[in-house]
Amino acid sequence: MVGRVGRIGEQRMALLTDLIRAELTDPSETALQTKLLKQVALGLADDEIPVLDAGFKIKALHDAYLERFVVRLAKNFTARRNFLPEYQGGRPPEYGKIVRPLVRTYNGKPIEATAPDRVENWQKHGLEYRAEFWDDLVLSDIKPSTENQTFTVVAIYDPRFEEPWLLACPLKLSGPDMRSLYHARWPIEQLPLASKHMVGAHRQFVSAEESCYRLPELSLLAGSILTYLAATLPPIPTGFWDRKPKHTPGRLRRWLTRTTFSDLPPLEQGRIRKKSSVSDHLPKGVLAHRRSKQLVLA
Repeated sequence: MVGRVGRIGEQRMALLTDLIRAELTDPSETALQTKLLKQVALGLADDEIPVLDAGFKIKALHDAYLERFVVRLAKNFTARRNFLPEYQGGRPPEYGKIVRPLVRTYNGKPIEATAPDRVENWQKHGLEYRAEFWDDLVLSDIKPSTENQTFTVVAIYDPRFEEPWLLACPLKLSGPDMRSLYHARWPIEQLPLASKHMVGAHRQFVSAEESCYRLPELSLLAGSILTYLAATLPPIPTGFWDRKPKHTPGRLRRWLTRTTFSDLPPLEQGRIRKKSSVSDHLPKGVLAHRRSKQLVLA
């Protein structure tokens, strides 16, 4: 699922742009991610940057020829310097030094983290944030070279949480920019929530091959439309107690459940669709739904 994140008033939201189907011949997550990243690379504008969660790997992003991205890393992520360490005798080194951004434990023994190359501190909304940077890194299995696509690893510490965000980006951005970029990814999580719980897709079940694809796709599309309409329409209170209603799809759904099609204003185009089937021979009015007794033969 791919979407563009923007803002309507004070509310951030994501507009659904692409839905990638898994191939039945290879339904693995790796194949689906590869297909999705290729689609992202094709539709990426010059002023856009893809932001991905921890399920994606940096190697897959490099294979998709993405020159810019922000991806969350695992807590035990390690990388290497893109230059050889100083020669200290013996066999010449072939790889750069290991860079370990966060402290980890192995066999009950703590392993110290690598000292950051630079540190940034800033304040926002009365909170003190800190970002630690490790620049010019490559993956652990890549030897140093000037042709390598390097990246920067950033650990962002929020005083409200015990563990930091560990992010990677090939661009050298500031700490506030990195935090804002990954924070902007969260609206994409609203679309499955709106489609499953607001539209009611979590109670629907299908078994046909094409329907297994189309049902979640149509549900995500309906959830995206419902979220967009709720953000653009005036907020609808749930009841007299809701004095400060917000532009949420749940409030709009509750109002729609109390509204029938006849309550809506007439369409300017007239009839929605002309029924071409012949219905003159069918009973009309009360005769159409009147029940008749059936004779039971003993």
